[in-house]
Amino acid sequence: MEWVNYPGLESSAYYERALKYLPTGRGALITFGIKGGYEAGKKLIDTLELFSLVANIGDAKSLVIHPASTTHQQLSVEEQATTGVTPELVRLSVGIEDIRDILADLDQAIEAANGHSIPSEAKTGALASK
Repeated sequence: MEWVNYPGLESSAYYERALKYLPTGRGALITFGIKGGYEAGKKLIDTLELFSLVANIGDAKSLVIHPASTTHQQLSVEEQATTGVTPELVRLSVGIEDIRDILADLDQAIEAANGHSIPSEAKTGALASK
């Protein structure tokens, strides 16, 4: 991954607000930039098995979208950028499936998309608890 945007991370611009307004958890929405850009993003969403490819968020099941190749594909790269969409951006809405299944699915899809995998500390739950 090139970057991660999640309000539960101290590096997030929204971290302090998340602590104040989301005291029992930071939510289930995560955006990240996949190494390999546009093509890796497309490959990732095509390879995921547990996640459903849909544009909505907030379901009990895990959802994924790669806006550059789906919801914003009709826009030029410059127009996408004005909306906050970049070629590598992937949005996840994490559902209530077993965290081991979620991480395993993400790991196999990221590896298929660009040859990398989820860091070991995430697989052990160190990041999953944040």
